[in-house]
Amino acid sequence: MVGEPVNVNEFQELARAALPKMHYDFYAGGAEDQYTLKENVEAFHRIMIRPRILVDVSRMDMSTTVLGYKISAPILIAPTALHKLAHPEGELATARAAAACKTIMVLSFTSSCTVEEVASSCNAVRFFQLYVYKQREIAAVLVQRAERNGYKALVVTVDSPRFGRREADIKNKMVAPRLKNLEGLLSIEADSDNGSSLEAYANKTMDASLCWKDIEWLKSITNLPIIVKGVLTGEDAIKAAEVGVAGIMVSNHGARQLDYTDATINVLEEVVHAVRGRVPVFLDGGVRRGTDIFKALALGAQAVLVSSPHFPLRLFLFTCNVELVIDVTIDHVYFTVMHQCNCCCCVSLKCQ
Repeated sequence: MVGEPVNVNEFQELARAALPKMHYDFYAGGAEDQYTLKENVEAFHRIMIRPRILVDVSRMDMSTTVLGYKISAPILIAPTALHKLAHPEGELATARAAAACKTIMVLSFTSSCTVEEVASSCNAVRFFQLYVYKQREIAAVLVQRAERNGYKALVVTVDSPRFGRREADIKNKMVAPRLKNLEGLLSIEADSDNGSSLEAYANKTMDASLCWKDIEWLKSITNLPIIVKGVLTGEDAIKAAEVGVAGIMVSNHGARQLDYTDATINVLEEVVHAVRGRVPVFLDGGVRRGTDIFKALALGAQAVLVSSPHFPLRLFLFTCNVELVIDVTIDHVYFTVMHQCNCCCCVSLKCQ
């Protein structure tokens, strides 16, 4: 490839050549046959755009609000694990990039940097992703730390009663790195001679008993708004709204948990219709271009999340100017898609 990448897909090929195979496969891979991994992207390709004409778009406003916090464009940084495998500064670089682009980063539970380190890296609005382990006191401690360090919401991942079967990680014997957020809270040796030690570790810690009543428990220990991540059906969206969550993320875990689930863009409209405006709905999975963002917003999403594999892979390539990796996406949706479809703001897009 000659010159600087001009779209997010081009970053992936550069990273494939530059990163160790184990780390590249960890970021880029999905579960089992990886059908859903491909479908997350290809489902967007089957949605066509019907642009309007002769609308004044000389003044554009891409800003929106998420839980009351204004951001420059309807693009959030999804929680993705272990950024230091791709970038020496890890999530600190991601946090500064998100702040520079005036958007919200969701810090991963399995981040390379601690809740405190990321909070002190820059002044910005950020959320914290939470897994609920078998030892519930770990979740309680992390929630308290997130509150104390100024995180504005919890994003509770609810689609992982067991770790997805990621065959590339098994073949590579993926090593489970130490999770800094859990230092002093949990010490489990889960090395596996037969495959991924990361999978073995996760399956020893994840709580398969997690259910709807535990959302009530989480609400009882925090004042932070709770967003549930991993909703794929209208039925579960209704339940989420009924238990009082602040938002819903339509997500299949980047196709890394259960293969042959539907692409997230395919189920977005069902979820939006089910909640009937009671809570905002966000889309995670398959977003690669500004046209994808446009389609998700038109189908009712409040915002989209830019997630694995592309964000950590792009981090690797921009050590000194990491905010460029977000700007590539924002600029495309701002300058190209919205103008050519004659929409001057996110609200006007939904109204059409």
